[in-house]
Amino acid sequence: MTVKADLRAAMRGRRKQAADANPYAAERLVEHVGAMLDALFSSTGDFATDASDRTLTAALYGALGSEMDAAPLARALMVHGLELALPVVVRRDAPLVFRRWRPGDPLELDQAGCPAPLDLAGEIIPDLIMVPLLAFDAAGGRLGQGGGYYDRTLGALRAEDRMPRIAAVGLAYAAQEMDNLPMDAHDQPLDGVLTEAGYRTAQKGI
Repeated sequence: MTVKADLRAAMRGRRKQAADANPYAAERLVEHVGAMLDALFSSTGDFATDASDRTLTAALYGALGSEMDAAPLARALMVHGLELALPVVVRRDAPLVFRRWRPGDPLELDQAGCPAPLDLAGEIIPDLIMVPLLAFDAAGGRLGQGGGYYDRTLGALRAEDRMPRIAAVGLAYAAQEMDNLPMDAHDQPLDGVLTEAGYRTAQKGI
């Protein structure tokens, strides 16, 4: 097995333990949504020049296995005035697309067999992408499941040098943090991580 494969196996176990030990973590992390949005989109935030009077959109995900449940976060983001979207796998080797979504909207299975909004929901490029993960580090490193979907997606969006820029934030249990994750050239760093312990901006370059 490779180093990353070994790490994935270990971190799946750690994440499951964290989920079992913290059944209300998803509800607790919504207490920190305001701090996250301020850090990203307020007048002094990292993405301040990108935020305007328009309505911001956040892309969430449907949690699989022991991934952090994003449903409480969805409700909290709507309270803060954001619109929502979900990712869609249109081809396994392609970047994700995002379609508008609200809780209760009909879903269909995408090319990866995951529930996704219908085509008629309309595609959108979100301002904020909440990213599932197995592990993260303080510098924005992320260990995913190995499918490469989010790395391809963030890589493509960032390569466009588009404005407004897109913020990528990991959604995790605090126990998923590690020191100095191994990162390959194609791995895309996170801008921050939201856990039940709070929001942390990535300290890139450390």
